[in-house]
Amino acid sequence: MIYTLVVHAAPYQSAAAGTALRFAKAALAAGHDIHRVFFYRDGVYNASALASPPRDEQNIPAHWQQLAQEHGLDMVVCIAAAVRRGVLDAGEAKRYEKLHHNLADGFELSGLGQLAEASLHSDRVITFGGQR
Repeated sequence: MIYTLVVHAAPYQSAAAGTALRFAKAALAAGHDIHRVFFYRDGVYNASALASPPRDEQNIPAHWQQLAQEHGLDMVVCIAAAVRRGVLDAGEAKRYEKLHHNLADGFELSGLGQLAEASLHSDRVITFGGQR
């Protein structure tokens, strides 16, 4: 089975981002493929290099990075949602005349076309943390 995961929730906003991470780990361990993880709306905060949770809490953004590195995951962050929320790569920081960027390694900014393309190449698209 080939999955695409869509994460709408910030890492500490609800259990959704952690659930998506656990699902990804379980799916990969069971021999399934993950075509792409797409971070949308507040889910873009999972890609911030500035996340600094207390030591007794799980560092969800770092765990996404580790999983991506171990399994070669394609982790795409919606560029419109990210820029709106201050999650920038070096190119967008320069474009918007910001002094710094904070997109964590292993994530890339791109558009919704990447989500549409991923849905075409996946057997299932699973969403975590949709609207209330």
